[in-house]
Amino acid sequence: MPRTSLLALIVVVLALVAAVFSLTQGLWVGLIWLPLAGVASNVLWMNRRRAKIAEAVAAAQQD
Repeated sequence: MPRTSLLALIVVVLALVAAVFSLTQGLWVGLIWLPLAGVASNVLWMNRRRAKIAEAVAAAQQD
């Protein structure tokens, strides 16, 4: 897993934990964490997709 994917995964998990914790404490400010989790999730998704495509291209070049 590329380093940026790993960091994005960590950000997603921490942002969701922060959002849940804030909302359970009754703080509506916790909703700010949800878009951050969404953006980090998209970064994670795109990095994983890019790595998968690069792997397929490398396998095709070997054949």
